Amino acid sequence: MSEEQILDEIESNKEEYIEFLRGLIQTESYNPPGNEKNVALKIEKYLKNAGIKSEIYPFGENRANLIATLNDNFEGKNLLFNGHMDVVPPGLEEEWKYHPLSAVVKRKRIFGRGTVDMKGGTAAMAISLKILKKIGVKTSGNLIFNAVADEEVGGILGTKWCLDNLLKSKKCDFAVIGEPTGFNPLPKVISLGEKGRISIKIITNGISGHASVPYLGVNAIIMMNVIIHNLDKLDEYVPKIKPPLSKEELEELISILFPSREIFDRFLEEQPLLQNVIKANTHFTKNLTMIKGGIKSNVIPDHCESVIDFRLLPGQKIETLLNGLKKLINELGYQIKSEPTGLPDEVFVYIDVLDKGEASYWKDWKKSQTLKDFYNIAEQCYKKKPFYFLFPGSSDTKYYRNTNYCASTIMFGPGNASLAHSTNEYIEIQDYINAIKVYTLFAYSFLKD
Repeated sequence: MSEEQILDEIESNKEEYIEFLRGLIQTESYNPPGNEKNVALKIEKYLKNAGIKSEIYPFGENRANLIATLNDNFEGKNLLFNGHMDVVPPGLEEEWKYHPLSAVVKRKRIFGRGTVDMKGGTAAMAISLKILKKIGVKTSGNLIFNAVADEEVGGILGTKWCLDNLLKSKKCDFAVIGEPTGFNPLPKVISLGEKGRISIKIITNGISGHASVPYLGVNAIIMMNVIIHNLDKLDEYVPKIKPPLSKEELEELISILFPSREIFDRFLEEQPLLQNVIKANTHFTKNLTMIKGGIKSNVIPDHCESVIDFRLLPGQKIETLLNGLKKLINELGYQIKSEPTGLPDEVFVYIDVLDKGEASYWKDWKKSQTLKDFYNIAEQCYKKKPFYFLFPGSSDTKYYRNTNYCASTIMFGPGNASLAHSTNEYIEIQDYINAIKVYTLFAYSFLKD
């Protein structure tokens, strides 16, 4: 079968593909608690009808991972597609124009929680497997499709578990994770790396008392305020690392989309979002994202909690950050305890790591002919040049790159990344169809004898 016939096959079955995605969106898999098994069963049924065997690996309460393959041969070149089945909760449903599980189709868009992040990408990958099975592509290797749980809370029970228990023995030559990489108003991104993330809860424990005699207590909110206002001193303890791609290199990667550098520079001046994304990709960042403290207006608070989100560049280590944070808190005059509770007259700080993941980056991407092939296919299907870039967020790509399982891992998928986790999340139908074309044509090109 030729590439033209594959494209005709996709065009002829668009309605089927739209309904498959709508079915996944209508299947509740909010994480927490997860319920990914609901989605896995629908994918399994869809692939079974195409003659593809899937294995579901259940765990916990109604949770699961899924693996499906084109055939049983793993001796030749192997390609891995990864997509997660869990989505973030919708928040206040009354704020949505359409119910988050309705999968309403309006104005050539599908609305609903998870359309972009990332049931669109997951559905497109499953469909590409079905198409390749239908056309009977002859290959010496295999296409592995891994639909995973748990990505929205770190991926330990999803991608990491699958890698440790199911995939480690199977060679992988190239991997694509289908997270949304739309970057409106620019074309699609092919992501080559991402920053590391560590989310830390800090608890300050003071001494309560009547607010009319503040000298008798120790205000835990004031303690937290001191820590927060000294966070920038962490820069002294976290080694300065040269980013994998400098500000100038990142700008150069985008500028190829424009007729001239002068036109790009004018565009960049008018795009504060793009300016800030470039800045985030080249700096160690820290953000206070949650805080609570106090029980009553006339009581000195003896307890305060905050959550701080840290993003690290490749090469900056989580343990170094933790050690630096502890040293900073000690220098501010506070004792750090290993337990979150203490006696009523104890003054201390407790640190709890909520989530962590190292940064990752494919160092040798410029040498890869396979990546160039993917780029050309993406340009062909979207009729626009994509561009190489880094993402300031975090995904499951780290598990493939940082374990040396498959350094040549990219992130590319349908959907505008800025709509992920948003109210009234939606995906453009043509974007979704284009992604099916990219995944299928690339897998066909990569795997055929």
